[in-house]
Amino acid sequence: MISGPTWNPLLILLRFGLWILSLLYALIVTFRNVLFDFGIKRVIKVPVPVISVGNITTGGTGKTPMVAWIAKWLRDRDQRVTLLSRGYGGIDGGPNDEALELYRRLPDVPHLQNPDRVTSALMAIEELEAEVLVLDDGFQHRRLGRNLEIVLIDATCPFGFGYVLPRGLMREPKRGLRRADLIVITRVANVDTEYVTQLENRITAICGDTPTIKVSHEPTRLVNSSGNHLPLVSLQGRRIATFCAIGNPMAFENSIQSIGAQIVESRQFPDHHVFTQDDIDSLESMMDDGDAEMLICTCKDLVKVGIDRIGDHEIWALEIEVVLQSGEDTLNAMLEQTVGINKLLQSAEVNDG
Repeated sequence: MISGPTWNPLLILLRFGLWILSLLYALIVTFRNVLFDFGIKRVIKVPVPVISVGNITTGGTGKTPMVAWIAKWLRDRDQRVTLLSRGYGGIDGGPNDEALELYRRLPDVPHLQNPDRVTSALMAIEELEAEVLVLDDGFQHRRLGRNLEIVLIDATCPFGFGYVLPRGLMREPKRGLRRADLIVITRVANVDTEYVTQLENRITAICGDTPTIKVSHEPTRLVNSSGNHLPLVSLQGRRIATFCAIGNPMAFENSIQSIGAQIVESRQFPDHHVFTQDDIDSLESMMDDGDAEMLICTCKDLVKVGIDRIGDHEIWALEIEVVLQSGEDTLNAMLEQTVGINKLLQSAEVNDG
């Protein structure tokens, strides 16, 4: 309804209605941002640095691998880091798929989920002795102050079809990007170089001299719920069935095909979907009735399914990692500056004591 061109009169009418709603949505979001910009709504600072990783569109921009990369960078430099997120899509107050996936990647990094991220930030500092906080999906969360604002833009769908919700996928108008300290263009390997250059020019027109770096999200191996691994060569030339419940399913399927596999069946569920027994049964039927040799999902789906097999069919997940294509020195310098802020705060506390 919101993506492709059409001459269908009904779709044109529906899009017009969504456009009217998007104007109202943009007005509300802009008014809220103005309240924070002018200090009418209070931004609460905490006594340790906060690094926010977010996006301007809904759906998958490759945020979870980027959060994991930053958390690992901090941990490798002996920083006590805690992840903070809202916890959207969790079941009965439990962790959502993103938290489960981050725990799988970084079992020694605490992750607190709470819609009130100021409360969880204070808890991380007081109870977990956190030195640095990484705010997952924090760009539109203005209440908790941050020292570094990182915004991800997916090169395959950078501005959500050009409109804010519900006509498009943008959470706020593009001018909101001016709040960013660093723009990360993700999935640059999925589009041609000329398009990336044009996208960089569009970002510069909006944000001026805000630093921009580029990353790709590349498959590394297959994993299952028991922690076993298979090399990517296991997919080459194979007939594959896939399922996923993520914001950008096409990026996942493109990654599968880039390895040399042929997708013969696919099942897409809504983002953050909670898998039921009926879903599992339908996937088993899809495999039994088709001629796929392997069943592949994303790591975020694997942690929710939590099993190695569906009937006679093994389930494997495609593990994706961030690879910096440009701007590594810029990112390192900005993170190092944030860690330096932390050291100054600790020194001040010692002097005060």
